[in-house]
Amino acid sequence: MHDIVIRGGTIVDGTGNARFEADIAIDGALITAMGPEIGPGKQEIDARGRIVAPGWVDVHTHYDGQATWDQEMAPSSWHGVTTVVMGNCGVGFAPAKPDKHDWLIGLMEGVEDIPGTALAEGLTWNWESFPEYLDELERLPRTVDVGTHVPHGAVRAYVMDERGARNEEPTEHEIGRMSKIVEEGLRAGALGFSTSRTILHKSVDGELVPGTTATKAELVGIGRAMGRVGYGVFEMTSDFKREWDEFSWMGDLSRETQQPVTFSALQSIAKELPLDEQINEMRAQNAKGANIVAQISLRATGIIMAWRGSIHPFRFRPAWLEIMNKPWAEQLAHLKDPAFKQRMITEPNQFPQSDLIGLIQIVAGGWFMQYEMAPDFDYEPKQADTIMARAAAAGVSGEEYAYDLLMRDEGKGFIYFPVLNYADGNLNFLEALQHAEDTVNSLSDGGAHCGTICDAASPTFMLQHWVRDRAGGRVSLEHAVKRQCRDTALLYGLSDRGLLAPGYLADINVIDLDNIKLGKPWLAFDLPAGGKRLLQKAEGYDVTIKSGQITFRNGEYQHAHPGRLIRGPQRAPATLAAE
Repeated sequence: MHDIVIRGGTIVDGTGNARFEADIAIDGALITAMGPEIGPGKQEIDARGRIVAPGWVDVHTHYDGQATWDQEMAPSSWHGVTTVVMGNCGVGFAPAKPDKHDWLIGLMEGVEDIPGTALAEGLTWNWESFPEYLDELERLPRTVDVGTHVPHGAVRAYVMDERGARNEEPTEHEIGRMSKIVEEGLRAGALGFSTSRTILHKSVDGELVPGTTATKAELVGIGRAMGRVGYGVFEMTSDFKREWDEFSWMGDLSRETQQPVTFSALQSIAKELPLDEQINEMRAQNAKGANIVAQISLRATGIIMAWRGSIHPFRFRPAWLEIMNKPWAEQLAHLKDPAFKQRMITEPNQFPQSDLIGLIQIVAGGWFMQYEMAPDFDYEPKQADTIMARAAAAGVSGEEYAYDLLMRDEGKGFIYFPVLNYADGNLNFLEALQHAEDTVNSLSDGGAHCGTICDAASPTFMLQHWVRDRAGGRVSLEHAVKRQCRDTALLYGLSDRGLLAPGYLADINVIDLDNIKLGKPWLAFDLPAGGKRLLQKAEGYDVTIKSGQITFRNGEYQHAHPGRLIRGPQRAPATLAAE
């Protein structure tokens, strides 16, 4: 008798091939049989009329702190994700000298908008070296498997102290030491190395992430650790300044090490190279033998603005500055006062000195780029949905319309501002990229941007929007599953998952595709020390199974924790290794 049998489902197996009907048998952590005549199971799941697909593999998250204390791993686990890769963008918590703990927390808080108070309370710091950090991760079972990168920022600070934090140039000896630390981390089980090269990433004190201005000598010197070990992904985000000639050294590094380099491919106000040039440069290098892969997001990187979030359009008004540090009950009382409202919508902004002043000004009044966020919000909104258009139709100013939006539901209203990936006012540019073999679905940032963004729901959005509902070009279910399961897994050498076949990990979603739906986001204050985060649930996931154990039923947490730390690449089942 099998441990679990899934009966009568429509299998979308992750290969991209046509769907088919079959039963699936699970024993222990593995799929053991598939076909029409599977014997009985101790547990049986009726999947008739349902899609049965592999668990999602999300390769761009920031659960580096949360993974040390949280077993549920929400919100990613609520959306059918069974594997996450964290430590992206050059930020993380190892290696860490004892006197750098607060500094590393400030770096993560500034770059990824994860409350520093939550990290300070939640992190145990039972480690100094990167291998010791992996040992700490291994102690706590979870709903998902976790893998991680060695982060450039932490390595630089560990080797160079304050010089590293200030982005000073390292000596040849220091580059060698950094490369050795990365090699040590890879041999202990890290899946790669990550770095950040964008002015959008700054510490809580406004300092650029260590490594932002690193030279080719430093980046290639560190990256050679992957060549010595024989595996690992070099992950980065960059502004692609033309003088840096990023794709040239990325290509050289990939060809020399024979390992993949992957980067965040976005429409961004900070990037000098437009997205189409990024893709063309990547392909020119790949034509010469490199293996560079673009990570694409399936929707805009959208800031969700709220009174209690990290940002909102009135953040720089003198009236708000008077109450911003008061308890919420006092803030709400002021916000309900008509006289206070009049001040807020008429007073001029007091902007800070910043090299991002253009972005700040759009946050504070770019009504032509901000959208009313209703419960059934379409994340590909049209111009008619802008606050500017809605305000004009209502005969009021953009300021007044935005204020009233935020005051809905006792001050819990939201405004959507697609800051990246929405330059055209639509997502049409992603249609071809989703069918390219040199791109993968990514950039959910699960666990990060707690007060501004909730894109951990990306796999659910993919099914609801791109597969089922989109008015424009769509993506087939078979292709979408392959991209979010098998393609992402193989990029990181995780050949044991992302497919439904005997011998593979029993990481499985049973999905009611007709009823898949994103829930309304909300702000929770459930991180350590009462830290806030935006959360969003989903409807339509009947069952999520991780390594043969049911972790969620109809969206309800089952308190099963089969997830473990991934140490290094994972082999495909021996009988199927030739796939």
